Amino acid sequence: MEPAPAVRPLAATEADKQAELRDRLAVSVLLLPFVFLLCQVGGWLYLSGVLAILLVAAVEFGGLFVPLHQRPAVPLLVAGVGLLVAAQQFPVLDLGGGLPVLIVLAVLAWHLVDYERGAPTAGTDFVVTLAGIFYLGLLGRCFVALRAAPDGLWWLLTVLGSVFLADTGAYGFGRAFGHRFIHRPFAPRLSPKKTWEGFAGSVLIGALGGGLLALIWQTAVGPASYLNWQSGLVVGALVGTFGQLGDLGVSMFKRQAGVKDSGALMAGHGGALDRIDSWLVAMAVGYYYLQLLSIIFQR
Repeated sequence: MEPAPAVRPLAATEADKQAELRDRLAVSVLLLPFVFLLCQVGGWLYLSGVLAILLVAAVEFGGLFVPLHQRPAVPLLVAGVGLLVAAQQFPVLDLGGGLPVLIVLAVLAWHLVDYERGAPTAGTDFVVTLAGIFYLGLLGRCFVALRAAPDGLWWLLTVLGSVFLADTGAYGFGRAFGHRFIHRPFAPRLSPKKTWEGFAGSVLIGALGGGLLALIWQTAVGPASYLNWQSGLVVGALVGTFGQLGDLGVSMFKRQAGVKDSGALMAGHGGALDRIDSWLVAMAVGYYYLQLLSIIFQR
C-alpha cells in the first residue's frame, strides 16, 4: 500500500498566499464548534475523533517517504498508531505493557518478508514504519490522557487555545518585526520564513493566551484545581516554545520529500499531519506539565 503524496509547488504567489489564508480561516471557523463539542463530550466520541485524524496522519506520514523510494508498511503504521492511542483509554489493549514489543515484532516480520520479496530498502523501511508508529502513537496518546486527567477538559481547551494563539503570535510578530527591523531566520533550511522575532511572539502570546484562558476557566474548575492563571501562563509559554518542534519536524519530512503539504484533507490546511504537527507536541507538553504539578503539590 503506497499512497501517492500530494505534491504542490514549493513557491506561491502573493495572491495564492492570500487565498490560502482565507481558506484556512474559513475552515477554522467551521471546525471550531465541532472540535469544541468533541472535547466537551469526551469518552468514545472524543477518542473516535482523535483516532480519525491520527490515522489519516499515519497514512500521510507513510506517503511522504514514497518519493524517497521507501516502502513503509502503511497498514501496520495505521494499526500501530490506532492501538497505541486506543490503549490509553482501554488499558486491556496494552497487553500488560507488551503492546510496543508486539508492534516491533510485527513490523520486523513484515519487512523481513518484504525483503525476501525483493524490497531493496527493507532495513530503512523498517525504521520509517516504527518511527511513524511511535512518533504519532506516543504523542497522540497525550490527546486522550490529557482529556482524562482531573479538569482535563479545561486543560485541553487551554492547550489547544494556546497553540492557536501562539501560532497567531508567531505570524503577527514575524510580519511586524521580522521584516521591518532585523530579519533573523529561525530555521532557514527547514522554514525560511520563520524568524526569531516570530518565535518570541509565539512564546509571549502563547503565555498570555494560556494565562487568560485559565483565568476564564477558573469559575468552572474551582480554586483547588492545578489550573490557574499562573499554571496557564507557564503551559502557554511551553506550548509556544516547544510547539515549534512539531511544526519543524513535519517540515523536515516534507522538505526531504520535496512536497509542500502532507496531504489535501482540508482546503488551505493541507493534510491532517500538517494540521496537527504542533498539536502533537503541545498535548505532550500539557499532559506532562500537569503530571509534574501533581508530583510537586501532591493533592
